[in-house]
Amino acid sequence: MPFADRVIILIAVAFLSNLPLGYLRRRVRKFSFLWFLYIHASIPFLILLRIGLGISLWYIPFSIAFAVAGQIIGARIKTVPAEKN
Repeated sequence: MPFADRVIILIAVAFLSNLPLGYLRRRVRKFSFLWFLYIHASIPFLILLRIGLGISLWYIPFSIAFAVAGQIIGARIKTVPAEKN
C-alpha cells in the first residue's frame, strides 16, 4: 500500500473515531472522569494503527489535529427531534 494511502487512513480514522466521542463528551460534566475518557479513548487505538501502518512519529501532529477536529465537530452535532404524530 502506498505511504500516502496509509497516512490518509490514519487521519480518517483519527477524525471519524472522534466524532462520536465528541458527541458523547458534550453531555457530561467538564473535567469529570467520563469527559477525560471520551477525550483520550481513541489514543491507544491510533497509536497501534500508526505503528501497524509503519507511519513515522512526524505524522503524530496531523493525527492529533484531525482527532481534535473530530471532537469539536462531534460536540456540535445536533440530534433531530422525533416528529410528534
